[in-house]
Parts: sequence; structure tokens; C-alpha cells
Amino acid sequence: MLKKAFSLITVACLAATGFASSVMAQEQVVNLYSARHYQTDEALYTNFTKTTGITVNRVDADDAGILARLKAEGTASPADVILLVDAARLWKGDNEGMFKPIKSAVLEAAIPAKLRATPTADGTTWFGFSTRARVIVFDKLKVKREDVSTYESLADPKNKGLVCTRSGAHPYNLSLFGALTEHLGEAKTEAFLKGMVDNMARAPKGGDTDQIKAVASGECGVALSNTYYVARILRSAAPEDKLIADRIGIVFPNQASWGTHVNIAGAAVAKNAKNTANAVKFMEYMASPSAQAYFANGNNEWPAVTSLKINNPALTAMTSTRDGLYKSETIPISAVGTNQIKVQQMLDRVGYK
Repeated sequence: MLKKAFSLITVACLAATGFASSVMAQEQVVNLYSARHYQTDEALYTNFTKTTGITVNRVDADDAGILARLKAEGTASPADVILLVDAARLWKGDNEGMFKPIKSAVLEAAIPAKLRATPTADGTTWFGFSTRARVIVFDKLKVKREDVSTYESLADPKNKGLVCTRSGAHPYNLSLFGALTEHLGEAKTEAFLKGMVDNMARAPKGGDTDQIKAVASGECGVALSNTYYVARILRSAAPEDKLIADRIGIVFPNQASWGTHVNIAGAAVAKNAKNTANAVKFMEYMASPSAQAYFANGNNEWPAVTSLKINNPALTAMTSTRDGLYKSETIPISAVGTNQIKVQQMLDRVGYK
């Protein structure tokens, strides 16, 4: 009797264990380490789960924090997809072997070659999914457009006491200055940075939106900003934002030379991903028309998929056409990445905080 009872219990336990294993096998997840902190991205993740049944588990940090965490976790890292908002950070992660090459006909067909890593025999490590330009915003009451037509003009003595920026060490500025180093050379770039410091209306502080507001209030005459920050204000119905939009002008710099600096937001599959198939599905979803529309309409970025029609009035207000809307620089992302150590040293030498 006891033996029979033990057998029944054993069968029940095995059945329960089998059931649990079955449930676990059916559970689909993708673990995302994300440096994007935009509320509109929630719709992206929700729609992915609805479409695929795959749950997105997200860890948020900045680009540098994510790469540091990946390095510290090593092979034990649970990360499947790494989502970063700076091309040089993508280059750094790739250069340090943190990404897994993948082969995807979907991604290769959708994402232009200039917005993804150079492929190898094993595949491609990262893909860009949206772009943003680093433009100059100026006070139309104080500054003439022709006086701020280039990045170099921010260091011109005629703009003394007018320049405002966020920290020089912020990734957006580090990438811009890394690009300028490639264009101008180290000596001229350092002189440019020194000229910017000399022209500042106040010490660097705040984010890009703070710079735009400072220009509109008259505290500053000119500032740097990513385009999606400008677009948010242009799209806003708030009376105070309408006043800002009326006061500021926007310049896509260096149209007569190498073109405007453009950065990307992109993603890669983590080297030690445990859910590689789901990670690739997530990456392919990011290139889908619905996800690309979120980038354009939700966060005011230009989609990487250039065939997508944009219905964002702020983006079209800044530029007149979707294709060839402005001249952008074409330097390799690897150059921007490798120059950043030099740039940080220059910033320290010239006192650019």
C-alpha cells in the first residue's frame, strides 16, 4: 500500500514537473538593455509583444553604463539585445567584442549599408534604426543665419558671449567633436573648442531642450541641439512652446562643405545572448514599417528605412523633402569612435566642462 502511494506521488510529481517544464518552454522572452529613455518607445515594446507573443524585459541605463554592465557581467549576462543612442558607443561595443554577428535578410534589405556595421563572413553586428541631426539653433532677434552657418562659426569671435551647450563630455557632443576632429584635424579642433569656451554665455549645463529654451529667452544667442528636441517644441500646442518656435531659427550646418553631423540610434544582439532567435526577431521588428513609424511620429527621428513616408509636420517643417533633405557627413563611424579619447583630452585642456 505504501509502495503504491509512493508511486502515485512520484507520478504526480513528475507530471507536475513536466507541466512546469512545458510552461517554461512555451514562455518567450527577450532581455533588452536600453539607453533609449523616451516614453513613446513603450508603444514599440507593447506592439512587439502583441505581434510576436515575446515578452520584453527591459533594463534602462545610459550608453556608457550599459557597456560597463555588459563587460562586468561577462558570459553570465542575461542581455539579448543592446539598444544604444550613439554611433560611437555602438562602435565601442563592437570593437570590444560585446556583440554577436547575425545574418538577417530582412535587416539587410531594410537598413542602408551606411547605417549598419561592416559585415563579415559571420554576419553583421549592429544596425541603425533611426537618425538625428545635430543642428544649430539661434535667436532670430540677435543672430543672423549667415553668422552661424557652420559648426566652426560657434568659435568665431563675432559670436562671443552668445554660445550655450550641454556638457562637452555628453555623448552627443563627443560624437560631434569626434567627427570634427576627422574633418579639421586635432590642432584645429582643439582651437575650435577653445573658441567655443571663449564664446560661451554661461557654463555648460542642462540638456538640449534647456539650450533651446535659453536661446528663446535671450539668455543665449546660439546653441547645439539634436533635431528631435527641436521637433518636439515645433509640434507642441502649449502657448509657451509656440513662443519658443517663433523666436528660434534652425540651421543644418556645413552645407557648403562636408555636411551636417548625423548620429544614429541602433541595436545589436549581445555576444552572450541566451535568446538569440527572439533577439533577431526584435531587431527585425525594429525595421518594420510600424516600428519605423514610431521613430518618426513618436520621437521625431528620421527612420532608417528611407522608403517610409513621413507624416510628421515638424520634421517636414525643418526640411522640405524626405530623400536628400540635407547634406550629411559621410565619415566612417569608426573614426568618430576612435577620436573620442582625443576629444576628451582636448576638452580638459581648454576647460570645456
